[in-house]
Amino acid sequence: MTAPVRQGTDGPVMLASRAHKVEKVMAYLLAVGAALANALTTILQRMGLESAPAETNLRWSLMAFALRRKVWLAGFACMVGAFLFQFTALHFGRLTVVQPILTLELPFLVAILGIWFRQQLGWREWAGSLLAAGGLAVFLVLASPGGGSETPTLYDWGLVSIAVIGGGTISVMLTRVGSSAWKAAMFGVAAAIAFAFTAALMKETNADIGRGWAGVFTKWPPYALAVSGLAGLFLMQNAFRAGPVTASQSTLVIVDPLASIAIGIGLFGDHVQTAGGRGAGEALALVVLFLGAFSLTRSPLIISVKTEDGESNHILSQRHRGVGGRSDPPDWTSGDPATAPG
Repeated sequence: MTAPVRQGTDGPVMLASRAHKVEKVMAYLLAVGAALANALTTILQRMGLESAPAETNLRWSLMAFALRRKVWLAGFACMVGAFLFQFTALHFGRLTVVQPILTLELPFLVAILGIWFRQQLGWREWAGSLLAAGGLAVFLVLASPGGGSETPTLYDWGLVSIAVIGGGTISVMLTRVGSSAWKAAMFGVAAAIAFAFTAALMKETNADIGRGWAGVFTKWPPYALAVSGLAGLFLMQNAFRAGPVTASQSTLVIVDPLASIAIGIGLFGDHVQTAGGRGAGEALALVVLFLGAFSLTRSPLIISVKTEDGESNHILSQRHRGVGGRSDPPDWTSGDPATAPG
């Protein structure tokens, strides 16, 4: 007599595990796409702000100037793309995973400058890129972020909002004194805090969407998301104008993931593995990541994208002819319809 065939009990578990792995890969890929779009945003928006008057700093007239520049608008389109990539990544992944991956913006920025503007990459660019990417990979492997399924209460959001507003306000107040590098760094800190909070609001809005579209826009998170995102955009534009990238971009790429990890743990119950020496390894990996990012921000290529000095901006304001006699890319930074794409 043939024994009855037993139905495997691990089938649904295996399917769930496979689906989880697919979602994890999707989160990684989408976060990488967001980092690439952010790099394009940085270049195009800086091109649009090169000739902005100095008196527009910390004024909405800076945004009015930017909106008249077609290259800045192209950068804004890339920013929208980055937002959509990041928003979808946070649907599949945790805040503590997605936000650190966005630091890959700097290696992508260097690659774009080397390919598009035909600039030769030196040891600083290669070493910084490898350190940033390697430190990020080691951190994600060791930390193995989990959890993230808790639903924060309104009280929790209130406490985090107070901390975010307080930290951002103090940072902006500190821009009233000190050197241009100090001012750029403080604007960068304020923008990073705003962007970290924006990412948390993306995560919450995603959770609301998962419960049904009907009531999404009757709740407060989408509107807080819009306000926080606009505040981050405004502060980032001022960071671009306030001083050298060695200050502003360093604080942006360092403070954003750290603030996001703290918010993810505090609000959504994200947790990272720290047992068995993992904690020390993760800390070392973050140090390597930030050293790589800092090294890249000191690269002459990236400095030329961001600084206000006329000679330093030659990478963007001039269009060198490529090898083989290829013509220069069209100069469409002025908003002249005759030279604009399309």
